[in-house]
Amino acid sequence: MGTATEGFPRDLLSRAWTERLAYFQAYTVAHPLLVEAKQKLLNAIQEPVRNSLVMVLGPTGVGKTTLRIKTEQVLTKDLLSELEVDRARIPVVSVEAIAPPSGNFHWRDHFKRMLHAMDEPLVEQKERLPLSSAASGIRFTRSPRVHGEEYHHAVEQALRFRRPAAVLIDEAQHLAKMASGRRLLDQLDVIKSIANCTRTVHVLFGTYDLLAFRNLSGQLSRRSVDVHFRRYQAERNEERRVFLNVICSFERQVPLPEPPSLVENWDYLYERSIGCVGILKEWLVKTLGTVLRRGSPKLTLGDLEEHALSVSQCEKMLAEATEGEARLTEADGARSHLRLALGLTPGSQGSEKPVVSAPRRMRPGQRRPERDPIGVSMAAHANSVAT
Repeated sequence: MGTATEGFPRDLLSRAWTERLAYFQAYTVAHPLLVEAKQKLLNAIQEPVRNSLVMVLGPTGVGKTTLRIKTEQVLTKDLLSELEVDRARIPVVSVEAIAPPSGNFHWRDHFKRMLHAMDEPLVEQKERLPLSSAASGIRFTRSPRVHGEEYHHAVEQALRFRRPAAVLIDEAQHLAKMASGRRLLDQLDVIKSIANCTRTVHVLFGTYDLLAFRNLSGQLSRRSVDVHFRRYQAERNEERRVFLNVICSFERQVPLPEPPSLVENWDYLYERSIGCVGILKEWLVKTLGTVLRRGSPKLTLGDLEEHALSVSQCEKMLAEATEGEARLTEADGARSHLRLALGLTPGSQGSEKPVVSAPRRMRPGQRRPERDPIGVSMAAHANSVAT
């Protein structure tokens, strides 16, 4: 595979259109925000004092799936020497939280998917024998809820045996789908308890809907870390320049006889991707697929317009992104409010000296507070003080 500077291998032009499309689809750009989020995530997973939960939040289409795949690759590479010695161990467990058709998140199905991801045998038989009474011979049938608890136990046992570096859960915002009356904290407590019992970090990848789980309890806040994977913002000159470089990298990798004019239309590409590299890449893949099937030698602006998201779709995604970004930004005065609640001065750290009370004036004839010596008469003590 050619580098971003060299462009795509020229022999691709003589191959089938499906191979050319697969090449471009597999190409990724290690742009700064992706690299930054990956490093923060790896630090959170590999900290000496382990966190129970790591929440990776960002707008839809920012590239969280790419971040998850890159993280899996790094963790696997770091554990290669141990994996060669211990064949039972696996580097990571990666699953997707499936949106429930009934509106309530299905934990039993989720646990089964985790067991399959760990290559656990006989997943459908993870049930204990029915309870029975030795005296009466009565046998009790387990309810479906109890069957779900059996899978919960099986997941814990499998994680202890497999010892992955982390459990990565994609589309984790679906965990918030729950029955009326059930608390969000109850949902997250299930994940937290597994993480604590197995000493395995659980990473939740999701949209800003995951903010509903943030700071649900003091204990959870102490044992969790947020990783914000955000979009590029065109009003910042440096980020606009980086986004242009990303477009330039994609432009060089389009396997067509004539190079497309992507950089010339960068503002349109930004407009319909709202600064999310994942949306941009998916858009380019769809457009390139159409161009290759048609046998056209070049990808044009008209081809891009044919597959672009509508203005209303972009406005909706932008509204969700800006709202999430605002919720992750500490409000003005939040630190001052915290310091006041703690009994500290509201100024910045180290900028103000602690307030020292002025010494209290004594009334005439009143002794200053001091400890009297033990075993000495008051008269002798008075004479020693006078001299």
